[in-house]
Amino acid sequence: MSRIGNAPIQLPDKVEVSVSKSNLVTVKGPKGELKQQIDPDLTVEVQDGVLEVKRPTEQQRHRAMHGLYRSLINNMVIGVTEGFVKELELVGVGYRASNTGQLLELTLGYSHPIMFALPQEVKVSTVTEKGKNPIVRLESIDKQLLGQVAAKIRNFRKPEPYKGKGVRFVGEQIRRKAGKTAAK
Repeated sequence: MSRIGNAPIQLPDKVEVSVSKSNLVTVKGPKGELKQQIDPDLTVEVQDGVLEVKRPTEQQRHRAMHGLYRSLINNMVIGVTEGFVKELELVGVGYRASNTGQLLELTLGYSHPIMFALPQEVKVSTVTEKGKNPIVRLESIDKQLLGQVAAKIRNFRKPEPYKGKGVRFVGEQIRRKAGKTAAK
């Protein structure tokens, strides 16, 4: 029994959901519009501000898709009302970040700065305070795209386990290792 799939989604007043014949779910809200193609076996019903995803049988595949698509639609509803935010922290001496519109410039200890062009759906801002690590703040209504962009930026210089230098999510715990010990 899918517990996530069976949970109804409460739609806020400002959100409109429409389902086409080809099972394309469109969610419109104050922050924008998102679309998601749903598996043709599942049905999406909207009644009195409550959205429900229903499956035809108890097959393993249908149960898996039921929870997946309910979560995706819920993330769309949250995205168009509140939006999503990810913050990345640059830990290391000389690591810097700046942005010019949608172009993010990162200095991460390589011989050249990294220029990263962000998609139009993702808004970026950089914060550099004296005595603190630079922070890159990403905002979007699309949770999947936001996570993918944040993972790409983190991939430029992953945190290493000895000193903890690199690009990490704010609040992320890095597993640290002890370094070499001197031989006697």
